[in-house]
Amino acid sequence: MPLFFYSTIAVFVLTYAIIISEKFHRTVVALAGAILMILLGIISQEQAIEGIDFNTLGLLIGMMIVVGIARQSGMFQAVALYLAQKAKGRPIPIFILLGLTVAIFSALLDNVTTVLLMVPVTFVIANNLKISPYPFLISAILMSNVGGMATLIGDPPNIMIGSAANLTFNDFLINLAPISIIIMVVTMGGLYLWYKRELVTTKEAQAAIMKFNPKDALTDMPLLRHSLIVLAIVLLGFIMHGSTGLEGATIALGGAALLLLLSLHDPHDHLREIEWTTIFFFIGLFVLVTGLEHSGAIRMLAEQLLVATAGSPTAMTLTILWGSAILSAIVDNIPFVATMIPLIHDIGSLSGIALAPLWWALAIGADIGGNATLIGASANVVVGGMAEKEGTKIGFFSYMKVALPMTLVALIISSVYMWVRYL
Repeated sequence: MPLFFYSTIAVFVLTYAIIISEKFHRTVVALAGAILMILLGIISQEQAIEGIDFNTLGLLIGMMIVVGIARQSGMFQAVALYLAQKAKGRPIPIFILLGLTVAIFSALLDNVTTVLLMVPVTFVIANNLKISPYPFLISAILMSNVGGMATLIGDPPNIMIGSAANLTFNDFLINLAPISIIIMVVTMGGLYLWYKRELVTTKEAQAAIMKFNPKDALTDMPLLRHSLIVLAIVLLGFIMHGSTGLEGATIALGGAALLLLLSLHDPHDHLREIEWTTIFFFIGLFVLVTGLEHSGAIRMLAEQLLVATAGSPTAMTLTILWGSAILSAIVDNIPFVATMIPLIHDIGSLSGIALAPLWWALAIGADIGGNATLIGASANVVVGGMAEKEGTKIGFFSYMKVALPMTLVALIISSVYMWVRYL
């Protein structure tokens, strides 16, 4: 192996270890690791820039702007109070209701957009109930990735796989929605058992919530109408992605520009509300993974997973499922899926094996595996950044203590589903 191969592995492992240690802010560490990749000559600046997924960044920035403006209408506070009142102010029913809402919205919008919408709701409810928002935040991460698995537009890796394999919105709905619903129910049940002792409040807090009128939270009706119209247009754009050819970033940034025009607000205020620390963390992460790709490390790992199956379709499908989950937990699932797509195409051309089960295994593995760590998927990083901004830090290991068992259970269920349905 050439020296730069080992240098790449060393930089990546060191960066990841420091991120896990939480001694320094993860954004600073990721950017430092990215710069080190360039300074050591592992990749050039041009290669680093090419490796940054601007479609993902544009999608995030656009939706952050849309949500930031829409929030000023009071719509999210109204949603929070409506859900809380439907649950009679009781923390456990609210917890379950919010989790299921996150999963459903993640399938209809996308999971990053959903957490941007629902995390503010989480803090409103938790503050009013005088309980920790932490269980709600963990639920938002896990349920957003599980719900997002159900549709083509639910999770960025799904969009990438759908485009590469010519799979439609309905293909994802038919093949992945059933397993998504099963895992959704199991995950919600597990979260309930884990956090039920923490979801306790006073009669006074419950009574205080019941006194609120959700309509009173709607402070700007014209802005509410504009926000709902733009959100509907953006959702339609995501659904029509296959026929229009418009990428997620174009749709989200277009929606942001339209809402900025309609709201007539100073754009400086909204641009300041973007989670820039999250955006730059992704930039650093993309550059680090680009270094791994150029060194051949990711390709080598992926090829070893495929060689180990000895050409068996069953072994290959289950290996891709579990291998994708494990690697997506370590390396963000978006760049990992980008690396796996051409390899799956090669498997088809060389072996003649039916590729459909492999695509579904890749999608399930990447989406579910992204739940295992705090940096495994875009939604995780976004929630972590938003929580930190509100004064609630989600620790790397404290998150894994809850998420890893849930992920393992979900993968076992997924393995049974793949075996019964395709193998």
